[in-house]
Amino acid sequence: MKITVVGAGIVGCSVAHELASRGARVHVVDMRGTGLGATQASAGILAPYVEGHIDALLRIGVCSLSLYDAFVTRASEDAAKPIEYERTGTLQVAVDEDEAAELEASAQRLARSGVAHSLMDGDQARRLEPSLSPRIRTALLLPQHGYVRVAQLTSALAAAAANRGTTTITAVVQHVEPRSGVVIVATPAGGIESDAVILAAGSWTSGLAQPLVSPPPVRPVRGQLLHLHFKQRPLSRVVWGTDCYLVPWHDGSLLVGATVEDAGFDESATAAGVAHLLRASGELLTTTPTARFDAVRVGLRPGTPDELPLIGPSSTMRGVYYAAGHYRNGVLLSPLTAKLVADLVMDGRRSPELELVRPDRFGL
Repeated sequence: MKITVVGAGIVGCSVAHELASRGARVHVVDMRGTGLGATQASAGILAPYVEGHIDALLRIGVCSLSLYDAFVTRASEDAAKPIEYERTGTLQVAVDEDEAAELEASAQRLARSGVAHSLMDGDQARRLEPSLSPRIRTALLLPQHGYVRVAQLTSALAAAAANRGTTTITAVVQHVEPRSGVVIVATPAGGIESDAVILAAGSWTSGLAQPLVSPPPVRPVRGQLLHLHFKQRPLSRVVWGTDCYLVPWHDGSLLVGATVEDAGFDESATAAGVAHLLRASGELLTTTPTARFDAVRVGLRPGTPDELPLIGPSSTMRGVYYAAGHYRNGVLLSPLTAKLVADLVMDGRRSPELELVRPDRFGL
């Protein structure tokens, strides 16, 4: 079976690797190159119990997190590349009474659901993370959470897919159109014929449907992310505050994210965004002023009206499948997305989770 994946971000590479692993002949097309869209500005946090603020998102997030150990191991082994990946937990912190009350309410919900967690005061939190600000009064530890270095994971997935015969080109996709039993991916250099096409182009997915089909409701949401660097690792786990989150890498890097901005397809970094993240990180971490400022990264997250992704077959274009609209959770949901798409396209199996993310809920 010949399959074209449109998009080479973390979702597209995950889908391509899974399909190639199951024997498909996979071709990947991306307008920029592997991992150069929203993926390059992702912090890689794996935290469904923080991000899953609606039931469906929580369900698919927890399901995908359960696949992550095997997902990373297979990508690393298939590509013979190391991937930094830790499951040391997230520490949500509160600096005032209102935030503390929210953490206490979260702890009660977690307890009712039987989810492992620890609610602690500020002194206990600082014993875990000595660099935390003295302003922090309450913290909630979720030990099953973690992070992955997204660029390493994406590179490994792309290499692993290539090792299984996947080809990748950089080209602008003009539109996708079913025709005479095949699906045509139109590019300036000509059409690419496939038995099936997977649309995994993030915020750009909305412009890919054939002209007579309504575009999917995927909109870009700009996120700015800071890359700081310390002489030694400033934290041992992800720290999550109201206005920012902090992701510590082993090499002393610290990712500080992220803004949420409706700015269309403008990928500019702004002074206001950088200032906001520096101020917010300084309120959580006493050592922020000593950090070296390495970079600011900008990505356009693909949002949908209900904040759930579009995964599954198009009801208007035969042979076309969506794997898009993951908003803030593309990295977390990549293993599940790849499995759902491959099960459906290769084996005709519809997993129960597909009912939560089906594209035809928007008439697609």
